[in-house]
Amino acid sequence: MAKILIIYYSRNGSTAKMARQIARGVESVTGAEAILRTVPEVSTVCEKVADSIPASGSPYATLQELEACDGLALGSPTHFGNMAASLKHFIDGTTAMWFSGALSGKPAGVFTATSSMHGGQESTLLSMMLPLMHHGMLMMSLPCNEIALRETISGGTPYGPSHLSETDSELTAHEKRLCWVLGERLAKTAQALKAKAL
Repeated sequence: MAKILIIYYSRNGSTAKMARQIARGVESVTGAEAILRTVPEVSTVCEKVADSIPASGSPYATLQELEACDGLALGSPTHFGNMAASLKHFIDGTTAMWFSGALSGKPAGVFTATSSMHGGQESTLLSMMLPLMHHGMLMMSLPCNEIALRETISGGTPYGPSHLSETDSELTAHEKRLCWVLGERLAKTAQALKAKAL
């Protein structure tokens, strides 16, 4: 069983909707399991974080789950062209995994949502890729021959799925398709890598 961990931060629900679509793509592959997790809000005053169990939605991610996964999808809304502080705070706590190489060679992808067309989708995706590349993860893009990537008039980039929420937080058919494609690619790649390692 290839376990794909989908970790996201979502304030208004758009990134969470994308995470669920990626999970559907993962689970369209026989023998693959999607594990949906979120991260707590980080206080702007100190290192204090939210309660240990979220009031609703996905459970909080743990470092143990991250270390044990076979692949990773990382998602965040765009905050001034960068990932949200809450997700960055979680990633900054993975130094021990960097030293041990626990994530090295595992496939990873990224996704984001913005409220405006030029809100920094691609720079946010790149900001999430950087720490994953330092971990030695294998970055999964969206292929240029994917029709939804060429036809979309809202979200979607070669760097990963994106969503343009503006006044409507519902994903378009193209945005859903691109999320699904990323999930499927992560699952198939993780399975192939596991099979080769055996």
